[in-house]
Amino acid sequence: MTHFDLETIAKRANGPVYVYEASKIHSQYQRLKNAFSGVAQLKINYACKALSNISILKLMQNMGSGLDTVSIQEVQLGLEAGFEPADIIFTPNGVSLGEIETVAKMGVQINIDNLSILEQFGTKHPKVPVCIRINPHVMAGGNSNISVGHIDSKFGISIHQIPHVLRIVENTKMHINGVHMHTGSDILDIEVFLHASEILFNTALQFKDLSFIDFGSGFKVPYREGDIETNIEELGEKLANRFAEFCKTYGKTLELAFEPGKFLVSQAGYFLTKVNAVKQTTSTVFAQVDSGFNHLIRPMLYNSYHEIVNISNPEGRERFYTVVGYICETDTFGSNRKIAEISEGDVVAFKNAGAYCFTMASNYNSRFRPAEVLWYEGQAHLIRKQETFEDLLQNQVLIDFKEKVEA
Repeated sequence: MTHFDLETIAKRANGPVYVYEASKIHSQYQRLKNAFSGVAQLKINYACKALSNISILKLMQNMGSGLDTVSIQEVQLGLEAGFEPADIIFTPNGVSLGEIETVAKMGVQINIDNLSILEQFGTKHPKVPVCIRINPHVMAGGNSNISVGHIDSKFGISIHQIPHVLRIVENTKMHINGVHMHTGSDILDIEVFLHASEILFNTALQFKDLSFIDFGSGFKVPYREGDIETNIEELGEKLANRFAEFCKTYGKTLELAFEPGKFLVSQAGYFLTKVNAVKQTTSTVFAQVDSGFNHLIRPMLYNSYHEIVNISNPEGRERFYTVVGYICETDTFGSNRKIAEISEGDVVAFKNAGAYCFTMASNYNSRFRPAEVLWYEGQAHLIRKQETFEDLLQNQVLIDFKEKVEA
């Protein structure tokens, strides 16, 4: 499955562990750069909500990536990892004006998707460059749970409200230096994405002092054998040509920006966990693993598919298993999956575990969050320790009720 020994890493971790392959992240980054090599000024801003470990951020920074953030904490992590403020874009949703102002003071590019906040910020800080996030009312993604371009989305300023934006800009004299859209994840139809891009181009023509146009991301990666994925090379060729035409119409060369997350890190990740028990019922064979949706919630939250393989017995006879966790609620990772024969103590690996997996982990059932390992230049590097009981207690405060009653 890989050129390195996942089972040895799992045994050394002595518990559930996420493993990320640095070379795969790098190859995906280069693939995206190569696809858009025809663009004069290309900026790739890694969407760190997908995987925000500070060592991953440092790896991205070393490759030349910028950073797309959605919270002040992600901004702070980016700065800690070595990103320059000018290489970070802040694209929050529903945060306070105060948080946006604090990030702006750091020198980070601000991206606003709310008319009220736009007017308040522009009135107080007209000289601070601002990008606006529009909602093109186009769904280019294949999953309605993770598409953000539909007409009733909480994300973005409706394309039909651009006259309101222009009035705010005129009244405040604020500086709009970028326009942005994000249609959602798992883009299947390039033509639909290009249609949304035309809406973004038409919007950009309304603003005379832009520096960049941000097309978001949401590129689909394969999750199983034969799965379709976004044809990045075809998109790169078509969008690069159209972008060059637009820049001629606009009158100057702008920067074309993307904010990939899943595309860069999903396929680089593996989640490893031990099988605690094999349980036969009247109709099902359960493989009960030393984990649950506290570690990997995507199958339960989005009905997402992660291929599951038995790395302890990869050549074994295949049988059908329903893989479940130890949480005291339904936490089924996969039903009736054909997997090489599983014995108690075997280590199973979940593929495509690099994006929105650890970052959505929790301490539900008071379980510890797992360790994280980066496979880099032929070695396994621990980039997050497995939590301990002391970590669970760290921010809790125990009241001495007896002392309180006596007082």
